[in-house]
Amino acid sequence: MTHLLLAAAAHPERGRLLLALAPLLAVALVFDVYCLVSLVRSRSVRYLPKVIWGIVIVFISFPLGGLLYLFVGRDRNQGSRVAS
Repeated sequence: MTHLLLAAAAHPERGRLLLALAPLLAVALVFDVYCLVSLVRSRSVRYLPKVIWGIVIVFISFPLGGLLYLFVGRDRNQGSRVAS
């Protein structure tokens, strides 16, 4: 985030664009972290090993990697890990 602020100070036109994109970048980061935490906490996943799903989440373009995991790879039939 500090890189964005330094770039904004150096080039006003580019700086405004970078500052405008900062919330989108923050949302992308939070979404990827959510998907990775979900992956780590899951007991099982579908179609690919967990390691490969982690690579898909991180390296496939936002938000496609996370969405692929959530809709295709996440095993929705497993029970909740929260004890009641």
